[in-house]
Amino acid sequence: MITKLLIANRGEIACRIMDTARKMGVKTVAIYSDADANARHVAMADEAFYLGGSAPAESYLRGDAIIDVAKRAGAQAIHPGYGFLSENAEFAKACEHAGIEFVGPGSAAIDAMGSKSAAKAIMTEANVPLVPGYHGDDQSDSLLNSEADKIGFPLLIKAAYGGGGKGMRIVESKAELQNAIDSARREAASSFGNDKLLMERYLRQPRHIEVQVFADKHGNCVYLSDRDCSVQRRHQKVVEEAPAPGLSDELRKQMGEAAVAAAKAINYVGAGTVEFLFDTDNSFYFMEMNTRLQVEHPVTELVTMQDLVEWQLKVADGQPLPLQQNQIEVTGHSFEVRIYAEDPQNEFLPASGKLDYLQEPEANPYVRIDSGIRQGDVISNFYDPMIAKLIVWDKDRKLALQRMSKALEDYKISGLKHNIRFLHAIIEHPAFASENFSTDFIDRYGNELLTLTSTDAQTAQALAGLYQVLYRKQQANAMLSDHSDSTSPWSTLSGFRLNSPKQHAVRLLDDEHQQIDLRLTEVANGYQVIIGDNNYQLDGLLKDNLFKVQLYDHRFTLQVAQVDDDFTLFTGTEQFHFKAIQAQELDQQDDAADKLKAPMNGTIVTHLVNAGDSVKAGQGLLVMEAMKMEYTIEAPFDGTVTEFYFHPGDLVSDGSLLLDVEEA
Repeated sequence: MITKLLIANRGEIACRIMDTARKMGVKTVAIYSDADANARHVAMADEAFYLGGSAPAESYLRGDAIIDVAKRAGAQAIHPGYGFLSENAEFAKACEHAGIEFVGPGSAAIDAMGSKSAAKAIMTEANVPLVPGYHGDDQSDSLLNSEADKIGFPLLIKAAYGGGGKGMRIVESKAELQNAIDSARREAASSFGNDKLLMERYLRQPRHIEVQVFADKHGNCVYLSDRDCSVQRRHQKVVEEAPAPGLSDELRKQMGEAAVAAAKAINYVGAGTVEFLFDTDNSFYFMEMNTRLQVEHPVTELVTMQDLVEWQLKVADGQPLPLQQNQIEVTGHSFEVRIYAEDPQNEFLPASGKLDYLQEPEANPYVRIDSGIRQGDVISNFYDPMIAKLIVWDKDRKLALQRMSKALEDYKISGLKHNIRFLHAIIEHPAFASENFSTDFIDRYGNELLTLTSTDAQTAQALAGLYQVLYRKQQANAMLSDHSDSTSPWSTLSGFRLNSPKQHAVRLLDDEHQQIDLRLTEVANGYQVIIGDNNYQLDGLLKDNLFKVQLYDHRFTLQVAQVDDDFTLFTGTEQFHFKAIQAQELDQQDDAADKLKAPMNGTIVTHLVNAGDSVKAGQGLLVMEAMKMEYTIEAPFDGTVTEFYFHPGDLVSDGSLLLDVEEA
C-alpha cells in the first residue's frame, strides 16, 4: 500500500498532486533545485530534499538522484507529474528495478508511444485511423524530400520524440522544405536529444480533440469524456474545454472506443491521453498518445466529478478502476486557460522576474485555480513560465464562458508581462463563442486578439497622472485616512486638495521606456490635464489598493498595485504599468539598436549572414535559442553588418547587443 509518495516535479502539478495525496492520507516528499528552494511545492510537502542546480539537467532530470531520495525517504511510489521524466521509459524502468512504483504506465508502453513513428505503426495494427505521412527510419535529406513530394504540400514536420510544439514546422512549399528540416532537426536534438523527424499531411483547418483514457492492472480500460484543445499557439495549447463541442453521441463513442483500442494495443496502465485531428468532414485521425497525466486534466475532472490523481494512486496501488464505462457520466461544461508569464505583444516571448502583485479570482465550486506560484515569487527562466491554470465549470458552454470571462477579469498580476488580456480576448471572441474554431484560430484572428486595449493610451496616461498626484498626497498626509469612513466616497472626491498647489508636474516612464510629462491643474470639480488634443476633466479617491475615478460624467473603480516607484492600474483584463521617475533616471535608448539586442537569456545557434554583408530591413541575421525555442534576430533597417559580438554556442544575457549594423 502506498503511504508515502515522492513527487518528481515542481510548480502547480506538484502542488496539485499533493492536494489529492493529503486527502487520501498519503504523506508527500518534494524535491527542489536552487531556484525552487522557497517554492510553494516545497512548503506544501511533508518532507523535501535538495537535488542540485537550477538547470533541469542538474536537478529534475536526475533520475538516479530522485530514486535515491525516494529510498532515503521511504517512499513506495514516485509520481512524475508531466514534463521532465514523466514520459522517460528509462526512468520508469529504473523505478521498476528499484522496487518503487512508478505512477504511470510501464516502461514498455512509454517506449511504444515515445516514438511518434513507432506509435503510428502500432496504431495501424490496432485499426486506429492515421493521417497519411512518412514515419520511417531513413532520415536522409534525399528520402525526406522524396517522401514530401508524395505527401504533397502543405505538410507538417514533427520531432519523432517530441511534444509541446518543439521541433515542429509547417511547410507550405518545396522551396521551404530543406530549411524547415534543418531547423526542426536542431530544435528536436536540443529539446529531446534525438533529431529524428516524421512528416504527415497538414490539415488546413482541423480541430484538436483528445480523449482521456484510464486502464488498471486487471485489464480494464475506459474513456472519460473528450476535450477540445484546438486553440493553440505554436502548437502549444492555450484554451482547453470538455466536452468537445458539436460532436454527436455516436461520434464521441467512436473516438472513445478508438482511444481505448489504442491503449489496449500497448497494454497500457494508468492515465493517458489519445490525441486526434478532427477534420471538417467529421473524420478523425490518430496524432499521438501522451503516456502521462495531461496539463488540461482538470476540465475532465470537473465534468466527470472524478479526481484523476486519486485514480492514478489507486491504480498504482493495484486496485481496479473506480468506475466502469457505463458508470461514467458527463455533466455540464468546463474550460481551462493557462496563465503564462509571457509578452503577447512581443511574439509571446517568455517573461521572467518577480511577481510583485497577485490577486486570484475567488475559488468556489465553479472556479478552480491550480498554481504553484505565490505573490513575491520569482518566475525563473530555467522552467516553463506558467503562473497558474484557471479552470471553470457551469451547466452549459455559454454559462461556463461567462464564468471564465469574469474570472479572468478578477485575475490581477503585476511585476512581469502575462497573457491574461489575450486569453480574455479569445474567450470573448464571437467565433469562439459560436464554436467556429480550429487549430488556426489564433493565426486567423491574431490582430483582433492582440489589440492592446479598449482604453486609449492618452486616457491611461491621464489616469496615471491623477493617481500619482493623489498617491503623493496620501503618502505626505496621514490625515487622509479619515476619508475611509465616508459613507459615500464620491462625496469626498475633491477632499484631497486642501493646502495643495494649483498645479502638479508628473513625469512617468511607460512600458516602452517613453517619457511622459504631464501637468495637472486643479479646477473646481477636480483636475484638468491636456494630452495632445484632448482635455481631460477628472477626479479620484484612493482607498487601500482601490482607485475610484470620475472621468467627465463616468464613475468607475480601478485596482492599483504599487511597488516602490512602479505602479500598475488594472481595469477589467487591461492593465497599464508606469514608473514615476526623475529626469536623471531616464535611459534613452535607440529603438533600432534595441532590435539587435537579445530579447531574453539564451544561446546563439547560428549566424545567417557574415560580417560585411549588405542586408535588407527584416532580413534574418542570426538565430538564438531560449526556453528550447528558436528566435530570429532581424535587421531593423537596410545596411551593412559590421561586427558580431557573439558566436554559435555562446550564452547571451537579456539585453546584450548581439551585433552591429551600419545603416545605409
